[in-house]
Amino acid sequence: MNTRHSLVQAAAPWPIIARERWQQAFPDGQSRDWVEVQQTVTARDMVWVPVMLDDWRLKVAALLQSEPDCRVVVLSSIPDQDEGLRALNAGARGYCHLLAAPGLLQEVAQVVGLGGLWVGPELVQRLMTATRELLQRSPDAVRLAVDLSVLSERELQVACAVAEGQSNREVAEQLHITERTVKAHLGAVFEKLGLRDRVQLVLQLAQVKSHAY
Repeated sequence: MNTRHSLVQAAAPWPIIARERWQQAFPDGQSRDWVEVQQTVTARDMVWVPVMLDDWRLKVAALLQSEPDCRVVVLSSIPDQDEGLRALNAGARGYCHLLAAPGLLQEVAQVVGLGGLWVGPELVQRLMTATRELLQRSPDAVRLAVDLSVLSERELQVACAVAEGQSNREVAEQLHITERTVKAHLGAVFEKLGLRDRVQLVLQLAQVKSHAY
């Protein structure tokens, strides 16, 4: 079983509620300092790095240089798009709130563990806008990789709503269905289109919209 590590530092301890929520989400997870993480992390382990640590971006980069197949999630007490982009540029596969509920932390771990990318809806929207602008400048630079005709009408509705940056709850309210149903439709969309996560879905639909105009 792959290990989940929370990176800690004596000079910048995690808030008690954050530590408790992380431990509740991952009862078998290990809290380690920087030296211990460097010595113990192995391929496909997951390391959770809070931004209050000194040189957190350098630590993320160093981890991935020594163990490229490990997965890093960056945690922030005040998430914002620019910081999220810095985390992704450093090589992180996830970026979320330090005080996220245990259930959300588990969902992040599931997506990242399967090779996906987890970021907030604002950053997804920013990535989508950047991709659309790139396609408008060089429409032949990216080939379409998805065929939306394989989706049912409801799956397409869910996919489009997610591509607009809506959360599962917002999609559920808009379509008058449950969040569990949204997750089921989204899972079917990923499988049928050969995608791993919401970000890939956003980028692919951005391509479709660009070629449609």
